[in-house]
Amino acid sequence: MVLPEGKKIYFASDFHLGVPSKISSRDREKLICDWLKQIKPTCAELFLVGDVFDFWFEYKHAIPKGFVRIQAAIADFTDAGIPVHYFTGNHDMWVFDYFESELGVKMHRHPIMREIHGYQFMIGHGDGLGPGDHGYKFIKKIFNNKLCQWAFARLHPNFGLGLGNFWSRRSRLATGNNDEVFLGNEKEFLIVFCEEVIQKSKVDFFVFGHRHLMLDITLSNHQSRYINLGDWIRYQSYASFDGKELRLHQFRK
Repeated sequence: MVLPEGKKIYFASDFHLGVPSKISSRDREKLICDWLKQIKPTCAELFLVGDVFDFWFEYKHAIPKGFVRIQAAIADFTDAGIPVHYFTGNHDMWVFDYFESELGVKMHRHPIMREIHGYQFMIGHGDGLGPGDHGYKFIKKIFNNKLCQWAFARLHPNFGLGLGNFWSRRSRLATGNNDEVFLGNEKEFLIVFCEEVIQKSKVDFFVFGHRHLMLDITLSNHQSRYINLGDWIRYQSYASFDGKELRLHQFRK
């Protein structure tokens, strides 16, 4: 892809809409929509890199209540011909075909390689990559199992969505402030993963979410960079690429 003059690619992740309360989530949703409105005139393509929602499960004829503002904002992009990519994360892996069929987004369930303006990008949420975290990787296989998804869909939405939101909040309580601590290059799973990839492939930019930290790290080859997008709970952060520079920003009205 070659970027038109004056256009940019935008990346954001970890909105976690739905927590910690209905009021704060709605305020955050409105802020995200303000950001989307601001970037739309210069946006050539938008990448939403996972955990847009703190919990999401689509039934055949029902979706979680609320979140209409961000759905309308996404539709506004796709209706204008601006491609929107949605990567499932560890909190919204049960997004199925609703956003694709109703809002026209392109769904991704695994990291992708993408050449943009001559630079090679790897883009993904980042969960389950790299060494360790075996407990989560096992749970992810269960949650992605078609039979398990079918069984959960047999629960009435009032109970199923309530149970899912309970699990999600328990997960957040269990991890506590772990997402706020940088573990160092040798212990950060995603940095280790990036270092392994560049031994075999040329990647200029790795763009991930998941860690809830704003990170811009030059890797050991002194050429590739690992960008973590932060989140919208604390940082209101995102990245932009103008064809030459990939930069992290924080949105302020």
